[in-house]
Amino acid sequence: MNTGSVPDGPALHGVVPPTVTAFGPDGSLDLEATASHARYVVDGGAHGVFPLGTNGEFATLSAAERDRVVAAVVEAVGDDVPVIAGVGEPSTRGTVTRARAAADAGADGLVVVTPYYYPVDGRGLVDHYRAVTEAVDLPVYVYHIPSKTGNRIDLETLSELAAIDGVEGLKDSSKDVPWLGQAVDANPELDFLVGSDSLLFAGLSVGCTGLVSAVANVFPELVVDCYDAFAAGDRETAREIQSRVFEVRSALKRGPYMAGVKTALSLVDTGFDVGGLRAPLRSMDAADREALATDLRDLGLL
Repeated sequence: MNTGSVPDGPALHGVVPPTVTAFGPDGSLDLEATASHARYVVDGGAHGVFPLGTNGEFATLSAAERDRVVAAVVEAVGDDVPVIAGVGEPSTRGTVTRARAAADAGADGLVVVTPYYYPVDGRGLVDHYRAVTEAVDLPVYVYHIPSKTGNRIDLETLSELAAIDGVEGLKDSSKDVPWLGQAVDANPELDFLVGSDSLLFAGLSVGCTGLVSAVANVFPELVVDCYDAFAAGDRETAREIQSRVFEVRSALKRGPYMAGVKTALSLVDTGFDVGGLRAPLRSMDAADREALATDLRDLGLL
């Protein structure tokens, strides 16, 4: 039974923001601002960073750009916190190539999203993750986000993945709490990271060791306070902070898909500019930007 505190000493724990990839006005990669953002969340108390997740717009980057992002983030914060790099591609061959490049760049672990576009069955998933673990000597974290990939991991397959030497955990963005609860219960040897700001408190309550939070890309201290309160056994405070995170999340979800985080970063006093999103994703227009600013002001965050 979960006692209301985070387990001691997991290999990966706490708040691990899915850091953004910065772009210049022409859409070109801005490595300096990308590294500055990673530094910003670490200075805000993050326990690790996850470049090249969904918020990192990895699917819009070339292979060479992905490798450069990982190297830049490792150089910026790798001496201070674990860097778990996103390396997933639709093909096993491509994923293995990106995994080796991330290992060479000094990443501490790899986040491997399930293959996407083509449907993949359980046997295919097991073969895919085994190939990655055999190619690199780094902990591998399975990234489960079926709404984006079209591939859902069933509980039987997850137990097979857990048995692979080198698979250390799972980031779950399914938003399926019953599935997550059963997955944690059946695989206590894995580190589970909940991947939705709507489920920070719920994820910790069912036994997750960490939080991959988009809100933490802008307000890392807020999410760190939620984690710290829960870890200290103060569930009431953790629940209150989750309520505040709900409000911030709602504000950030205004406008085009995923535009809120980068817009908010331009509104708070970060001292750096991560630019807009890379096409076909698009940034907020002036009206949405002003509405977001009003929301954040009303929340006392500007």
